[in-house]
Amino acid sequence: MIKIEHLVKRYGDKYAVNDISFTVEEGEIVGFLGPNGAGKTTTMSMLTGFLSSTSGRAEINGIDILEDPISAKKQIGYLPENPPVYMEMTVREYLNFIYDLKGCTLNRSMHLKEICDTVRISDVYDRVIRNLSKGYRQRVGIAQALVGNPMVIIFDEPTVGLDPKQIIEIRNLIKTLGKNHTVILSTHILPEVQAVCDRIIIINKGKIVANEKTEDISKVFEGSRRLNVKVCGPTSSVLSAIRSVQGVTYAEVLGSHDADSTSYLVESTPGVDIRKMLFNTLAAKSWPIIGIESMGASLEDIFISVVDEPEQTTRKKRRRGRGDAEKEA
Repeated sequence: MIKIEHLVKRYGDKYAVNDISFTVEEGEIVGFLGPNGAGKTTTMSMLTGFLSSTSGRAEINGIDILEDPISAKKQIGYLPENPPVYMEMTVREYLNFIYDLKGCTLNRSMHLKEICDTVRISDVYDRVIRNLSKGYRQRVGIAQALVGNPMVIIFDEPTVGLDPKQIIEIRNLIKTLGKNHTVILSTHILPEVQAVCDRIIIINKGKIVANEKTEDISKVFEGSRRLNVKVCGPTSSVLSAIRSVQGVTYAEVLGSHDADSTSYLVESTPGVDIRKMLFNTLAAKSWPIIGIESMGASLEDIFISVVDEPEQTTRKKRRRGRGDAEKEA
């Protein structure tokens, strides 16, 4: 459905987008993640034909956006970060204007009614857009993207500035649209991606640094295995014993839960299962483990690890150094 091959956007000697390639299949909801300035909006602008590329190709349903922009754009509904609405128009006037602008040939009244019902703006259809809340303006922006029933819907930061209730409503709406459309959601809000997307693409400094299904995204995180271990015993002695276990790279106290148990964060070498060794070490001291839970890696951990790797490495070395110093002490 969407195919990007070796796409480049260069300004002088600065690369806003540097040789990226990815595809989005029909019916997928894909989250396009990255920090501010990573190249998200530039990529979306090239994909939608608002910006020409320096080199490379972007295709929508087999149509090159530069070779046949009119046909390609008919396949796309686009909601930029700031909804392109005319404040002095009513919702009715605006959507009819967009209908004419796009040269839509679907039954006008039925098509616009279906869109309004889908995005839930029927109750404000005859109100002036200026007088609507930001959440409703966002819905009107989504409605214009749906005019013409495009196969691909692209959202650029669709929930910026919305309150929590409005954010949940827009997320649910995106999920609904994903049943009948291919959707790209460009954002830097991590919970948004986890809540609605089938796949996650992360861009940083103009390059793709991760491209995985949402449930498999932890594969890109090469950090340590992390456990939350709850142990009964003297805190300082238990902590020393945990740190002595072969394969443990870091341990710290998370907090006490009751009179005689404490929780510890324990990190181990990737690929090493320390649970049996940890159990045997603590059992030999008669300190029972009453709880053990894998903490895994959150999307936030993964995001930071792939977009800020040098700084992360420095922080981890610094933290490991503190742990080694405490062991020696």
